[in-house]
Amino acid sequence: MTIRTKSLFFTILGLAFVAQIAIAQNCGCAANLCCSEFGYCGTSKAYCGKGCQAGPCTTTTPTPTTNGDSVANIVTTKFFNGIINQAAANCAGKSFYTRQAFLNALGSYRNFGTSGSAEKNKQEIAAFFAQVTHETGHFCYIEEINRGTYCKRSTDYPCNPQKKYYGRGPLQLTWNYNYGAAGKAIGFDGLNSPEKVASDPVVAFKASLWFWMNNVHSVLSQGFGATTRAINSGECGGGAPNKVQARINYYKQYCTQLNVSPGDNLYC
Repeated sequence: MTIRTKSLFFTILGLAFVAQIAIAQNCGCAANLCCSEFGYCGTSKAYCGKGCQAGPCTTTTPTPTTNGDSVANIVTTKFFNGIINQAAANCAGKSFYTRQAFLNALGSYRNFGTSGSAEKNKQEIAAFFAQVTHETGHFCYIEEINRGTYCKRSTDYPCNPQKKYYGRGPLQLTWNYNYGAAGKAIGFDGLNSPEKVASDPVVAFKASLWFWMNNVHSVLSQGFGATTRAINSGECGGGAPNKVQARINYYKQYCTQLNVSPGDNLYC
């Protein structure tokens, strides 16, 4: 092999290697594989441990808050079980949602409950679980009861005519454009496999945290009412006062448990 031929060979080999990395970093791993912190698929600790983005992640590393506490220390087993234990024994979510799945999902959303003061962090956590409690009936429902198609024309996230994009997961992720964007961010095919949100508890929590961080987190400074408006604006302005009040009641209850003031502007 001549020097020129060798040079060409290694150039092609290098380009192939780069292409392989690019494919790997897009993730989209099979259901039984973890998507690592750096976007690769596998099953070892390097893939499923710290920074795991999707799949059967095993990391239990708490996300630190700016005041030195951690979300895991705030969302204790007692706090989480206090919510889910109110669901009936025959609820599908009773054996699906777990505190560990929530903690595993946190690794991909490190700014959740960590980017403000001790008070603001606890208020965000209380608000998230208040909305989740209302949306799922204390973690009873994995999927929405009224299962419409929920398809809107979208160039970026066109609907699969064989799929329905009704609410799934802790915050009941809905609409094709949300499934498409969430799937792209998390590492699963949201448009063609929306049911993944209802079959993998870590993905379910990641989907809800994705929606929260992209649509709700930025309005927290406006008060709890703004979080309700961001999640279901149809209930606001007299649309469903009883539901709005129910969300507020949960929020105030969790604020009391976390020993933090609920703040102002509770109504949307």
